[in-house]
Amino acid sequence: MPPDIEAIAEQVFVALADPSRRSILATLASGGPATATDLAERLPITRQAIAKHLALLTDAGLVTPEQGERRRVRYRLHSAPMQVAQQFLAALARDWDGPLAALKNHLEGSA
Repeated sequence: MPPDIEAIAEQVFVALADPSRRSILATLASGGPATATDLAERLPITRQAIAKHLALLTDAGLVTPEQGERRRVRYRLHSAPMQVAQQFLAALARDWDGPLAALKNHLEGSA
């Protein structure tokens, strides 16, 4: 697997490991683009914490900042990194399917 795919997948997995970041992504998915202030009003997380989480989500490519009115930055979901992570997992599953099937056949044959 090319290293850039692994690096992107790793960033996505790190971002998704935190429940607060998953909540932020879910809120953006259901409510559309939002500012850090908007998110703080909808979630039980401080605006400062949301800003830090948004920075990590931006670095992972899962959200993109857009300049809004009055210098307010709105964050929008960006699905491409998630799709790369899904491809990484699919390739990993394919690599495991053959050996796991062989092990299953071996174990069933010796039972």
